[in-house]
Amino acid sequence: MIHLIDVEKYYGQTPVLKGINLSVERGEFVSVMGSSGSGKSTLLNLIGGMDLPDRGSIKVNGRELSSFSDDQLTAYRRQEVGFIFQFFNLLPNITVFENVRMPLLLNDIADSSGVRGYLQRVGMADKTDRFPHELSGGEQQRVAIARALVHAPEIILADEPTGSLDTKNSRDVMDLLAALAKEEGKTVVLVTHEDYIARFSQKVLRISDGVILA
Repeated sequence: MIHLIDVEKYYGQTPVLKGINLSVERGEFVSVMGSSGSGKSTLLNLIGGMDLPDRGSIKVNGRELSSFSDDQLTAYRRQEVGFIFQFFNLLPNITVFENVRMPLLLNDIADSSGVRGYLQRVGMADKTDRFPHELSGGEQQRVAIARALVHAPEIILADEPTGSLDTKNSRDVMDLLAALAKEEGKTVVLVTHEDYIARFSQKVLRISDGVILA
């Protein structure tokens, strides 16, 4: 489903990714482990179409991302990918329900009946009218996961999604992501620096200084 071939990325003259080759199959849950500055977040940004490689090829479902127009890349990010970040990125002045509905509005989907279903899925159905500042960190991340899923993307990209959570909430979030891959066939790519987080996935890759080691 996702294929990277000889991908390189530079920031100025500094190489961040060096000859990356990576394949992720549909419904697979892959973790990419590496320390800060290893290139793992850059790798996720390239798969998500938020940036483009300087060299090499990135194909998703057989389509070359670098051949997309700006409008096609925007549509790809909005429709086919769900992003989960470390710091939630919830909009502070709107409710939980409205935060989760946001991807539907961006995709011109008027039917918001699925919002409550996804909030139920992440255990937040009783907090639809709360605002983000009224929630714990674990609760905010659950809302962020519901938001990432509500438009039914094929690909879930998670950038250190448990970095701001305690052990119990981290385990709950990872159980949920693992279930999404196993039960719903979502393709999940997660980056982390924590061994115990990576163990929830089906395959673990390690990246160091822009090179995938295993």
